[in-house]
Amino acid sequence: MKVVVDFDVCTSNAVCMGIVPEVFEVRDDGFLYVLDEHPPEALRDRLREAENSCPTGAISLVEGD
Repeated sequence: MKVVVDFDVCTSNAVCMGIVPEVFEVRDDGFLYVLDEHPPEALRDRLREAENSCPTGAISLVEGD
């Protein structure tokens, strides 16, 4: 599974960081960073929650790759 963020629509609101801080981080520069594009399977449920909770729909989980 791969985490993909559409940075053109991401507003760096940190909702995803609150759900999965192991994968997402909004830094002092105000931008979102993906810390692990290929996170462990154990985080799948929380990643789906982050994907579904993103107010702009910027997060996608891609199977494979």
